[in-house]
Amino acid sequence: MTNKQLFITFIAMRAYGNYGLLLLLAFFSALMLEITLQYIPIRTDAAFLQIKQDYIDILPWRIAFFVHVFSSMFVLIAGFTQFSGYLLAHYKKLHRVIGKLYVIDILFITGPASFIMALLANGGISSRIAFTTLAILWMVTTAKAWQSAMARQFKAHKEWMMRSYALTLSALTLRAWKWLLIALFHLRPLDAYMIVAWLGFVPNLIFTEWLIRKAGNEKNAIMAA
Repeated sequence: MTNKQLFITFIAMRAYGNYGLLLLLAFFSALMLEITLQYIPIRTDAAFLQIKQDYIDILPWRIAFFVHVFSSMFVLIAGFTQFSGYLLAHYKKLHRVIGKLYVIDILFITGPASFIMALLANGGISSRIAFTTLAILWMVTTAKAWQSAMARQFKAHKEWMMRSYALTLSALTLRAWKWLLIALFHLRPLDAYMIVAWLGFVPNLIFTEWLIRKAGNEKNAIMAA
């Protein structure tokens, strides 16, 4: 990602508000797709796998890697649609179908795969704890979102979905933080990776909790007025 690309993205966000967020997601999703396509046809020496040759012959890890790579793009896009008021108002059935697929993918496909990958993450024990925590929280928050939807507790459902999707977006924020740390502080990629293992998802969760509480405070203020 170049400075020019980041600058254009920042200007678009300032100019178009929520549309800028959509543009930002589309931009990073395109980068993720570009990364994913590097593994088609399936190769064991492409891109990230060049630094995972010590583990590539471990069959569960290799399967988990390719499952995660090819299934995570769906949850990235599908999760974003779940916050569309237009979709919920006019296409409730589609909202439910996409939501179910999002939950199934995380709980039974890409979530478990990410957990297996986390056990052998680069960066030593700190990174492994970070990614294992991320995988567990990802599945737990998604399960809670599904559980609250089934109980028709829609406020709780929305809040748990926000947490789940904040963790889904760690795939993007991790790469953004890594680029920023290397660009500003000239860290070695492995050193940066140890830091972004935590930065990729902890700030996302903190920001999401702030949004949830902010919305709750605003609603209480309106009701008290």
